[in-house]
Amino acid sequence: MFQLRVYTLRSPEALAQYATVHWARHLRTFASSGVTTHGVWTERSGASRLITLIGYPAGADPEQLTRQIMTGSEFAADMGGFDVGDIVGVQTILLDPTPFSPIH
Repeated sequence: MFQLRVYTLRSPEALAQYATVHWARHLRTFASSGVTTHGVWTERSGASRLITLIGYPAGADPEQLTRQIMTGSEFAADMGGFDVGDIVGVQTILLDPTPFSPIH
């Protein structure tokens, strides 16, 4: 199962810090919990949004695993030095691949 996550940040500066420092740190943290990061993008239009595509292990409960990761010490270290108030919105969409999708 995949999840598209769209983070809206307060400013271009907050987006730059979150994307290049803090979300980059999440790659290792997520991988240690079996979550695969398939891509991380910023929106070309100039909106302060970060878009990610992650994959959960087979049989995982995405909400439960996300809570487990976000309450862990690794995640807290990932976010060190970032004001989480600069994240003004997070949209998540769970996705199932079609049979012909290039990623499964």
